[in-house]
Amino acid sequence: MSEARITNALTIDVEDYFQVSAFAPYIDRQDWDQRPCRVERNMARILAMLDASQTKATFFTLGWIAERYPQLVREIVANGHELASHGYGHQRASELSEAAFFNDIDRAKRLLEDLSGQAVKGYRAPSFSIGQGNLWAFDCLQRAGYQYSSSIYPIAHDHYGMPDAPRFAHQVRDGLLEVPVSTVRWQGRNWPSSGGGYFRLMPYALSRWLLQRINREDQQAAIFYFHPWEIDPEQPRVAGINAKTRFRHYLNLGRMEARLRRLLGDFQWGRMDEVFLKRASSVPADKAPLNGVAAHA
Repeated sequence: MSEARITNALTIDVEDYFQVSAFAPYIDRQDWDQRPCRVERNMARILAMLDASQTKATFFTLGWIAERYPQLVREIVANGHELASHGYGHQRASELSEAAFFNDIDRAKRLLEDLSGQAVKGYRAPSFSIGQGNLWAFDCLQRAGYQYSSSIYPIAHDHYGMPDAPRFAHQVRDGLLEVPVSTVRWQGRNWPSSGGGYFRLMPYALSRWLLQRINREDQQAAIFYFHPWEIDPEQPRVAGINAKTRFRHYLNLGRMEARLRRLLGDFQWGRMDEVFLKRASSVPADKAPLNGVAAHA
């Protein structure tokens, strides 16, 4: 059944398997160039899948990837998708100083814009690493010229999360919108419902129900995300990782692509900038609620 009333935002965090934050204790970033890269083949499959369903999406692209695979950036734009920033080096914002964070996001934005010839409006922090302890990151994003962020996950998690944050889009600085990834509110708690490892863990029917609940009961657009490596069950295995990391990373990789194809058919999808920025810019920030939450500075 199609949820045609509301267009949701489909997002892809463009990074390779060896760059995930959970692997940081096991893989030195100085060794990244020595690892077999698989992002090109996985992105080709994703772009073909989106083209077949006539779906447009937002690609939060790592500067490290863009620098080495500039044609990938151009293909994203040529296919009508939004190019956005995932920073340059996939370092958590919570682990950087304010100056280092600004340099990372500014470098990535400039690189992506030079390669694509288009303005980069959006940013997503690696591992949703903007939280209560580093809200200065929004000052940096504003200064770098971003128009929106999708960097807060309003859940409790052992690696990230800001469970008391607003669940829907809200203005965090003048001209800067924060669009948290989607959660469902149930029994006084926010529950993850926006993709990633949770989408691979839960039965597809449950994931679909959670997204439908956001559309029907909250009357809001949902934000869904995944990574290119999540459709690649043949990716090289990283040795020496602990059991929790192994479970989270490799669970149900072989089922992911088929689930995504079902998802594309069950909901209506679009780009982040078209779903959120157009609506946000149509009314004064101090007057109108954005996706159900009053705008605030």
